[in-house]
Amino acid sequence: MRTSVFTRGTTAPPPRRTLRRAVVIAAVAALGAGLLAGCAEDSGDPDSSATKGGGKGKTTITVGVFGAFGLKEAGLYDAYMKLHPEINIEQTSIERNENYYPQLLTHLASGSGLADIQAIEVNNIAEIAQTQSGKLMDLGKTAGVKKENFLEWKWSQGTDKSGKTVALGTDIGPQGICYRKDLFEKAGLPTDREEVGALWAGDWQKFLAAGEKYKAKAPKGTAFIDSASGLMAAVQGGSAERYYDKDGKVVYKTNPAVKDAWDVAAKAADLGLTAKLQQFQPSWDQAIVNGTFATISCPPWMIGYIKDKGAEKTEGKWDVAAAPKASNWGGSFLTVPEAGKNKEEAAKLVAWLTAPEQQATFFAKRGSFPSAQAAFSLPEVADAKDPYVNDAPIGKIFSDAAKGIPVTIVGPKDLIIAQNLADVGMLQVDQKGVSSEDGWNAAVKSIDNALEK
Repeated sequence: MRTSVFTRGTTAPPPRRTLRRAVVIAAVAALGAGLLAGCAEDSGDPDSSATKGGGKGKTTITVGVFGAFGLKEAGLYDAYMKLHPEINIEQTSIERNENYYPQLLTHLASGSGLADIQAIEVNNIAEIAQTQSGKLMDLGKTAGVKKENFLEWKWSQGTDKSGKTVALGTDIGPQGICYRKDLFEKAGLPTDREEVGALWAGDWQKFLAAGEKYKAKAPKGTAFIDSASGLMAAVQGGSAERYYDKDGKVVYKTNPAVKDAWDVAAKAADLGLTAKLQQFQPSWDQAIVNGTFATISCPPWMIGYIKDKGAEKTEGKWDVAAAPKASNWGGSFLTVPEAGKNKEEAAKLVAWLTAPEQQATFFAKRGSFPSAQAAFSLPEVADAKDPYVNDAPIGKIFSDAAKGIPVTIVGPKDLIIAQNLADVGMLQVDQKGVSSEDGWNAAVKSIDNALEK
């Protein structure tokens, strides 16, 4: 679950906590099951001793990832090596994407120090496809890879303007709304997931209206939603055009979709519907445990995060309903550098790892939802229920959401723009009570300065 929307999408360099937030989101999205990437080592050299050994007489394929990406943890490497005893797979992980990605760009520029396979986080995929395409294999031509297996928008994100597909998607982050059944009941709202989804179906303004009903009878010390920034990201995740237009021009300042998402989130803050939290901070984690907010925008990997933080204290208290509109938060890709030592064998491995059957296993083992729509009908996905969230049919809920996500234009600096809108602008509106206009202007100033560098 890499996700980073802001995951997984930042006047002067962005504040350290902003960078940390983006990285944590990327790590969370890489996890699927919601465990933060704390066990990986910051060793980014695939030619180091960490990637040698154990493969005498075999072809060793090196894989470079960020965080606890999940493929290894899901047992997929072991399964492939069992099928292909002549192959040995060695993975190198850099814990933080903020360290991983600049190193990757440096290695691509020099043509050295690259793993045979390199992972890419969704917020970096536009820059990779647009500026690094010539240094990567066309995986669309690899035997066994079928465009029709993938969601159209996911395939498009890894394809350059000439039609060369340089990256294949491992997972996506279709969103639902996770909600606390016990808090909804106390506030006099329905608790059945179909009835809950009907409260706000088709319109984020209806979501705010439900929030006002919740607030009227809210259990003491609780809020309807965790954060205004998280809500803003969820609304933006359903737009075909956000920060860039199809010609690559930065348009977030004038794009109605971005301003609408801003206005929805600012209204939530103004109405007092938020817990005024910043996601992926210790206070937010503690709020999950303590049950101080009733809803959160929720891709599949977020359920894993809730499980990790809430453990047995919140088991059975959460459920999942459809979001007002289809939206995506997170997802990653695999690429094969042309300068790799074993690129043909690496391409075969990528084709296998991203095939529907393996993506279904990845979901079953790690919670990373398939980017291959052909996996949606497989039993591991179609029949998936999660006892932690009241046996919610998560396979169906998230499959339905995924099918409605538009082909979204992803720009090279999406992450910078999204982070500043969230952490410089909306955070001030939510936590400090500044006006929507002043928060927007602060974010725009910070983004302009960052994009000029």
